[in-house]
Amino acid sequence: MRKILEIAGFLLLLQGVMGLVTEFTDRFDVGLISRVGILDGYEVYASIAALVLALALFALAESRPK
Repeated sequence: MRKILEIAGFLLLLQGVMGLVTEFTDRFDVGLISRVGILDGYEVYASIAALVLALALFALAESRPK
């Protein structure tokens, strides 16, 4: 279970960072957040939420026994 939480946290961290990079540089359009139509105009907030959720998943993974 710990590995699953770490993998999910890493993927969310990656998507959050790529969403912010896409919004602030307009160079790399590889993240999933910028491609979801319902998030038009809210990409920065969704990216920040993904980063916060990733940190929460990492903290939860650390609290689980090995």
